[in-house]
Amino acid sequence: MRPPVRGRRAAAPRRDEHVRRHERLVMALACAGSFVVILDATIVSVALPDIRGSLAFSTAALPWVVNAYTLAFAGFLLLGGRCADVFGHRAMLLTGMSVFTGASLLGGLAVTPVTLLAARAVQGLGGALLAPVTLSLLTTTFTDPARRARVLGTWSAVGAVGAASGPLVGGALTGWAGWRWVFFVVVPLGALALIGAARGLPRRDAPGRRPRLDVVGAALATAGLTGVVYAVTHAAVAGWTSLEVTGALTGGLALLGVFLLHQARWSREPLLALGIFRSRAVSSGNLVMLLHGLGFFASPILLSLYLQDVHGWTPLRSGLGYLPVGVAMFAGARAAGPLTVLLGPRRAVVTCCLIGAAGFAGVAFFLGVDGSYVLTVVVSGCVFGFGTGAAFTPITVVATSGVPPSRNGLAAGVLNTVRQTSGAIGLAVISTVSASAAGNWAAAHPGRGGADAPHALAHGHTVAFLVSAGCVAAAALAAALVMPRSHRPLRRARERTPGTAGSPQGRPRAGR
Repeated sequence: MRPPVRGRRAAAPRRDEHVRRHERLVMALACAGSFVVILDATIVSVALPDIRGSLAFSTAALPWVVNAYTLAFAGFLLLGGRCADVFGHRAMLLTGMSVFTGASLLGGLAVTPVTLLAARAVQGLGGALLAPVTLSLLTTTFTDPARRARVLGTWSAVGAVGAASGPLVGGALTGWAGWRWVFFVVVPLGALALIGAARGLPRRDAPGRRPRLDVVGAALATAGLTGVVYAVTHAAVAGWTSLEVTGALTGGLALLGVFLLHQARWSREPLLALGIFRSRAVSSGNLVMLLHGLGFFASPILLSLYLQDVHGWTPLRSGLGYLPVGVAMFAGARAAGPLTVLLGPRRAVVTCCLIGAAGFAGVAFFLGVDGSYVLTVVVSGCVFGFGTGAAFTPITVVATSGVPPSRNGLAAGVLNTVRQTSGAIGLAVISTVSASAAGNWAAAHPGRGGADAPHALAHGHTVAFLVSAGCVAAAALAAALVMPRSHRPLRRARERTPGTAGSPQGRPRAGR
């Protein structure tokens, strides 16, 4: 009689538990990275008046506390995505989180405007190195389509919490502890993430030949994206026809044109392999993300300005007033995974974008000087919050599907670049539309006050939300027309994909 094979039976549960622990660690690290990057983009805005008084910022320099982060973040995202592929997830997560956390500490300790602006720019660089690797780490670790959709839904939900809680947390910290804690608050979380990544993520196997980094391409892409984002963010102040804006926009677009030519013809190992866009999933996913971002990312600022300028609310009260929308975004992001599994990615994108567009149209319909907060924000705002918050997950599933593991970081960097750039462009364009509509209303009603009168501002916000509704509806139409058709909803594979922590980068190894 053969003796019982106890070793194998005991080893299998231990290995499964090891894999599950690794997956939980990957999920925690990806969510922590996404949370701090998104939180830091919004938490500083409410602290600007206190920062100006403490560090003696000039009126012209103060917006650069926000813009320095935005420009560096957008400019270096493509480089961050490629670095994740070249140097590995562990190395780039440690590097990005170290740079981000160190710059946050430096920002909290700043005693001059120059120091704070430098810290914000370095924060943006750290965020650009960190953001693509959080997404790439998830897409290479969770290879089962249904499980990946659920995991990305959780990741998106954490990002939604970061975006919605930024103004509220920033206002509370500024009022209770001082503006420096707006920067200090992310330091403990960053330190914990660094410890977890250093101890829990496996080192990358040494490749036979490590790909070279396209330094020329990185410089062209960074300079071009920085020029474009600077132009669109500065247009609201200087105007679209100013020489400064048109020069930066023209120069940025020219540099991006040279960058594409360099990638297609001159670079031996391009930063952006243009062949990635031959994938219908990648190209259509990024197109839909562009249209969705144009409409969505201006909405928190538009609603906050409406509550403050038209209804006279304080910044803290308007932050609390936006909280129901933030809760709806979180609920939508949490529901996105199951919806994507049930409907398939393409149908889920169309459905969620249509819900978001309906919510934006509802805000435009109910908004006014005497508009009801319940109907405008709580009802209509929660509808667009749920729909737009849920749309990110299926868009991400499509835009990162069918990409080989060696290009996952690149796909994540491209998607994050499109998302960030669309937000900057959308905010600039829709803010300009709102101001123009308010001015036109004031000109047509000379006896009702100027463009800063409540009725004029309300009209401008109404037009702005109608434009947002049109952009998100266009995203739904684009998804229906150009995204790959899902022949059936996502199903969990009957057999577990070998090494669910699916790549050499994400798979835990026995004995390490």
